[in-house]
Amino acid sequence: MKKHTIAWRLVAIGLLAIGLMSQGAYADRAADGTAFLQSVKSGQYAEAVSHFDAVMKQAMSAAQLKDTWEMVCQKVGAYGGITKPQVWKKDVGGNVYDIVQFPSKFGSTSLDIWVVYDLTGEIGGLWFLNPSPGGPPAAITQGLPAKSAGPQYTAPSYVRKERFEEYPIFVNEGEEWQLPGTLTMPKGEGPFPILILVHGSGPNDRDEAIGPNKPFMDIAWGLASNGIAVVRYDKRTKVHSAKLAKMVDKITVKEETVDDALAAVSLTHSLQRIDLKRIYVLGHSLGGMLIPRIGAGNSEIAGLIVLAGPTRPFEDILLEQVTYIASLKDTLTADDKAELAKLKQQVANVKSPKLSLKTPMSTLPLGTSPASYWLDLRGYKPAESAKTLKQPMLIMQGGRDYQVTEADFKLWKDALSSRTDVTFKLYPDLNHLFMTGVGKATPSEYEKPGSVEPAVVSDIADWINGQQTVGAK
Repeated sequence: MKKHTIAWRLVAIGLLAIGLMSQGAYADRAADGTAFLQSVKSGQYAEAVSHFDAVMKQAMSAAQLKDTWEMVCQKVGAYGGITKPQVWKKDVGGNVYDIVQFPSKFGSTSLDIWVVYDLTGEIGGLWFLNPSPGGPPAAITQGLPAKSAGPQYTAPSYVRKERFEEYPIFVNEGEEWQLPGTLTMPKGEGPFPILILVHGSGPNDRDEAIGPNKPFMDIAWGLASNGIAVVRYDKRTKVHSAKLAKMVDKITVKEETVDDALAAVSLTHSLQRIDLKRIYVLGHSLGGMLIPRIGAGNSEIAGLIVLAGPTRPFEDILLEQVTYIASLKDTLTADDKAELAKLKQQVANVKSPKLSLKTPMSTLPLGTSPASYWLDLRGYKPAESAKTLKQPMLIMQGGRDYQVTEADFKLWKDALSSRTDVTFKLYPDLNHLFMTGVGKATPSEYEKPGSVEPAVVSDIADWINGQQTVGAK
């Protein structure tokens, strides 16, 4: 390496972590990178690391990023800010990367900070190099992977592409929080029932893509093959990262999820061949937890579906999830134990009566969600809240899910089993993505190709087609 050169190249997916990221053509990479560097400069290392891709997260923890930043500043001088950034697009073996160059001052020394955005909009490389006016040095592009020859998405056997068509749509079209999406529409005259898909935590795309898997695409294509229209869209935290970063201390689940789900419901009025008395909403993970708030937000919704929806305090589930993942290791390192201890203290801070809007985000779980987020969820009991809903519900749970477990499913049942219009489905062999597996569930299985179980898609279709209209009159 050259003098003053520090390079990291390129996970576990934290489905319960809050992230602010952008996507593809909808992203302002210079703004994203500026926000990332601001997080680093201000010591919000956990927040900064939340933008890394899977391999990068394995290579550099929040503590390692802190050490790296402090080492640079110690060796070459205090950080003095950046001048105008420049974005370079580079094709590496069929993969196009956005590489952002930040000419920077460290004391009296000039360095270029290079932030590499991969195909998913996550940070896939971070470099500190001597100034390079001619574009990204070869060392950067040589470290980037070409188009993967590994597992790619394959449509499930229950999909019949000849039975439906897809159209581009926008949720909140023409407004501040416009989100690109897809309408999957059955062929024929209709009118068809329609289902809105609501994501889990993190900067999800419209397919909830993870590795080679696209569970929301499976569901959309499977249902459209059976005469049900589906709307799915890129999440606000994926499309509008720079804007959200400026208001991060005010964000709640309303801004993250609920508002856009309700906007998607309103969007159905502008669509052709849709039965407006048969509008349904499905929430997965965080989206499932918020189904009671979404259902209460619009009486036109005819029915609600929960896939692996948490019912217990969010911070408890997060700690349980991280503890479970740690238990999969043969031996915990000192760093592992320190991180667990830190998370336990952060969870205690959420539960503390002293929690207020002034509580620093760095003292709260993962350092990625502000106090406003946790205060909004304090005392929220989804299953109890669902008791007040008038819509019928379908509650679905995988038995191998370590992120949202049967303990949550039981609370749904305890609260709602007396209602004749609520259906419960437990699938013993399915994980958090409602895909089949064997043995103890691990994060790595999300990287293996799979599809949403056929029974899940057929059960959703049967339930929707079997409902009586209870929404708009």
